[in-house]
Amino acid sequence: MSWGSELWDQFDNLEKHTQWGIEFVEKYTKFVKERSEIETNYAKQIRNLSKKYQPKKNSREEEESKYSFCRAFLTSLNELNDYAGQHEVISENLTSQIITELSRYLQELKAERKSHFHDGRKAQQHIESSWKQLESCKRRFERDCKEADRAQQYFEKMDADINVTKADVEKRSSHKARQQAQMRHQMASDSKGEYSSYLQKFNQEQNEHYYTVIPNIFQKLQDMEEKRIDRIGVCMKTFADVDRQVLPIVGKCLDGMTKAAESIEPKTDSKQVVESYKSGFEPPGDVEFEDYGQAMKRTASETSLSNARDKERPAGKSKGKLWPFIKNKNKSPKQQKEPLSHRLNDFMTSKPKMHCLRSLRRGLSLKLGSGPEDFSHLPPEQRRKKLQGKIDELNKDIQKEMDQRDALTKMKDVYVKNPQMGDPASVDPRLSEIAQNIEKLQFETQKFEGWLAEVEERMPSKSDTHRRSGLYETQNNTTVSNNCAQDRESPDGSYTEEQNSETQVKANINPIPPTSSTPEFDDEFDDEETLPTIGTCKALYPFEGHNEGTISVAEGELLYVIEEDKGDGWTRVRRNEDEEGYVPTSYVEVFLETNAKGAMTYI
Repeated sequence: MSWGSELWDQFDNLEKHTQWGIEFVEKYTKFVKERSEIETNYAKQIRNLSKKYQPKKNSREEEESKYSFCRAFLTSLNELNDYAGQHEVISENLTSQIITELSRYLQELKAERKSHFHDGRKAQQHIESSWKQLESCKRRFERDCKEADRAQQYFEKMDADINVTKADVEKRSSHKARQQAQMRHQMASDSKGEYSSYLQKFNQEQNEHYYTVIPNIFQKLQDMEEKRIDRIGVCMKTFADVDRQVLPIVGKCLDGMTKAAESIEPKTDSKQVVESYKSGFEPPGDVEFEDYGQAMKRTASETSLSNARDKERPAGKSKGKLWPFIKNKNKSPKQQKEPLSHRLNDFMTSKPKMHCLRSLRRGLSLKLGSGPEDFSHLPPEQRRKKLQGKIDELNKDIQKEMDQRDALTKMKDVYVKNPQMGDPASVDPRLSEIAQNIEKLQFETQKFEGWLAEVEERMPSKSDTHRRSGLYETQNNTTVSNNCAQDRESPDGSYTEEQNSETQVKANINPIPPTSSTPEFDDEFDDEETLPTIGTCKALYPFEGHNEGTISVAEGELLYVIEEDKGDGWTRVRRNEDEEGYVPTSYVEVFLETNAKGAMTYI
């Protein structure tokens, strides 16, 4: 149905309807724009969420990557990030394919509508103007006819009246009256002709207006409206297609999350716990039965030094070591009256006490974020894995350097055969540099392989369980080497080797025959006896003492000095008989006794 034939008299309603159609397009454009903003904000929030839970760049990340559930979570986060990217694609496509297009189309639609209604109003004004002219001609014809009739009636009245005076008779001569009547009739006739002519013209214009001009304008408006509706339909379809286009990729993201969840292996993760925390130590041996019913018998093999120590050591001060599980609390297991369950709790929860200054320094360096190059702060099993990993990295670096060397060598051969391609001597500096790098890496590899061989030699095997159980017995004839091995602990309770890095490197590069090799020890002190007081000190600053082997002090606190600073920046102090440890020398003001130097005992 055509608007021109059916709605010829609904100009104002069509104007309102088309204006409402434009407002609807504006409303739909605003709707899509808000949807696009929602998609953008949602994608941003998803990306921030994924970034928030991404593993931090630290050593913990390497540990977490060993577990399948952590890897699965990381994969899910990456897939979620890609999922957020698809919502950004939705937002971009909505903006480019709908919002931008509709905004441009709205401008065109408004201009077209304005043009059509301008033509309609112009045609309407023209027909109204013609109607007014027709009405004017009609009124003029009517007026002239009335004037002619009035003149004719006046003439007839005067001519028939017998009582008129002589002057009136002279005035209304038949010739003059007839002439006036004829003039009026002529004017009426002319007005009639003009009115008839203009009426015919108006009818033609009116017919053209309502059957040609207005239908054409309304048809253009109808076409415009249908195009508008069709464009809205296309945009609505695009609105759905934009989502549909990203569904395959979204499905892949979800499939990736599902696959990551299915890759979780509980058994493997539980085995990884063993790999990560296995120390390589053997459990402590059986606790020796102590018969209190018989007097302790002294053997002749005991040295006078040990006898002197037994005499000087007060009751309750003898110390037994059950390394690596028991933390030394200056109390002998023989003197404890606690139940066996309490003893077992000490075995499982306590850390061994640090007994050498080198271990203290090494522990503090670990707390500050650095560790020894040989990983000697780790238990044997963990140290072996770290060394093996380091060797593998060095071998990869060596292989990479060797590949570069081979490539440069081939390039040099090509230059030698074809001098026009390049100067062979230009490759020599780089080859020399690569050779030096390979030599350094091989040296590092040999160094770490030596440490690895040492660790593997020292690691206990399952067949050595009963033989190694003697290390944990608290007997007076324990050798010095066992005591030093028991004392190899860093402040955080981790295992350290007895040789320093330089000694081990030298041992690996230039092996020494076993007959001439002698173990080297740092300055260690035997805490089997209580050291005498050599002075006092006052704390200048507060020190918290978080590390094992240190003691916390408050500012202004007075303490006893039991060991002077030996050049490593630490002074050993005592608060009471059971509380002693190291504090930074720069944190205290030391007052030594006059005979302190003579009273000092260096272990």
